[in-house]
Amino acid sequence: MLWILLGIIISYLAGSIPTAYIFGRLLKGVDIRKFGSGNVGATNALRLLGRGWGITVLILDIGKGFLPVIILAQLIGPKTGLAPETFCTLIGISCICGHNWTIFLRFKGGKGVATTLGVVLGLSVKLAGLKIILGLAILVWLAVFVASRIISLASILAALSFPVLAILFRQPLAIILVSIFLSLFIVFRHKSNIKRILKGQEPKLSLKK
Repeated sequence: MLWILLGIIISYLAGSIPTAYIFGRLLKGVDIRKFGSGNVGATNALRLLGRGWGITVLILDIGKGFLPVIILAQLIGPKTGLAPETFCTLIGISCICGHNWTIFLRFKGGKGVATTLGVVLGLSVKLAGLKIILGLAILVWLAVFVASRIISLASILAALSFPVLAILFRQPLAIILVSIFLSLFIVFRHKSNIKRILKGQEPKLSLKK
C-alpha cells in the first residue's frame, strides 16, 4: 500500500508542474491566468507566448503524463503487487489530476488534454490495443481542428471518440472503462468552452502567426 501511495504522490506532483505558468513568468513576466482564457495549459500558452513556445509547453505537458507512467511502472510497479495495467492507470489519473488541480497554483490548473495524451501514450506501451485507438483519436482531433480551427472542439470530439473506438475495436472491459472515464474527465473540464461553442463565441486559432 505504501508503494502505491508513493507512486500516486510522485505522479501527482509531476503532473502539477505548471509548465505554461512557468513559461509565462520567465518569458513575459506575466501570470498566464490573467490572459486569454485564463487557463494554465498549452492552448493559452500558444496564444500568449507564440507558436514555438506554445508547442514547447504542449510537448512538456505531454511528457508530464508519459514519463511518470513509463518510469514509475518500472521503478515502483513491481513492488505494489498490482497488475501493471492497474498501476499505470492509477499513475496516469494522478498525473492528470495534478495538471488539472495543481498544488502549486492553489489547485487551479489546465484542462488535461495534453497530459491525458501523454498518459494514453504511456499506457499504449503496456497495452498494444491502445495504439490503434490513440492513432484514430488523434486523426479525429486533426480533422476537427483543420475544419473548425477550434482547439477545444477538436479536443472534446477526440475525447468522445476514444471510448467509442475502444468499443468498436472490442477492447477489454478495463480499457473501455478507463477510456470512458478519461473522456468524461476532459469533457467536464471543457464546460465553459462548450457553452461558448454553442453560442458561437469560442475563439479560433490562426496558424498564420
